[in-house]
Amino acid sequence: MKLFFEHFGKIIIMLRGGMARPENLRVYWKEFMEQCNDIGIRSLPIVLIISLFLGMVVAIQTSYQFVNPIIPRDVVAGIVRDSTILELSPTVICIVLSGVVGSKIASELGNMRVSEQIDALEIMGINTKTYLVIPKVVAAMIMVPCLIVISIAVSIAGGYMACVFSHILTKQQFLSGLHKDFLPYNVFFAIIKAFVFSLVISIIPSYYGYYVQGGALEIGRASTTSVVVSCILILCADYGLSLLLL
Repeated sequence: MKLFFEHFGKIIIMLRGGMARPENLRVYWKEFMEQCNDIGIRSLPIVLIISLFLGMVVAIQTSYQFVNPIIPRDVVAGIVRDSTILELSPTVICIVLSGVVGSKIASELGNMRVSEQIDALEIMGINTKTYLVIPKVVAAMIMVPCLIVISIAVSIAGGYMACVFSHILTKQQFLSGLHKDFLPYNVFFAIIKAFVFSLVISIIPSYYGYYVQGGALEIGRASTTSVVVSCILILCADYGLSLLLL
C-alpha cells in the first residue's frame, strides 16, 4: 500500500509539474502533432486488422451458439453490434495499444533519461514534463477515442462480411438486426471508456519512462512494467466504469 501511494504521488507531481504555460507554442505544437502521428496514424494498421477479425470471429461464434429455430437469426447482428461497442473494441484495442504505444513511450523517455537528454533540456530551462509528457497525454486523449470509433465500424463491417459471405445471414437480416433495439448510450459509454483508457495508456508509461534509473536493462524492465500495470489498470477501470455507467 505504501508503494502504491508513493507511485501515485509521483504521478500527480509529474502531471502537476507539466501544467505550465509552454515557452514556445510552435515547438510544443510540433511535438504534439508528432505524438498524434505516433499514437494514432502508426497504430491504425494493427487496429484495423484486429478489429476486422474480432468482428468476424464474434459473428461466427455467436451464430454457432444460437443455432435454434426459436431464436430469430438477426439476433446475431445485434449481439455483434453490442459486444463490439460495449466491450471488444474499447477494451481489447486499448490493451493492444498499451503494448504498442505504451512500450514506445516508456522506452523513448527512458532512453532520454538514461542518456541525460532530459537533464540537458532542464539545464536549458525547458520544462521537460510539459514538453515531453503532456503532448503524449493530450495526443492520446484525442487519438485513442478516434481509433476506438474506427475499430467499432470495422468490427461491425467484419461481422457483416462473415455473416453474408458464410451465408449465416442475408444482407437484409444483418441490417435488420443491426438497427433493432439500438441504444445510442452504448456509443457514449464506449467513448467514455476510450477516454479513460487513453489516460492510462499515456500516463503510466510516461511515468515509468520519465523516472527510470540505470541503463538499457532498466529501460526494458520499465517498459515491460508499464505495459503490465497499464493492462491491469485498464481491466480495473473497465469493471469500475461498467458498475458506474451501466
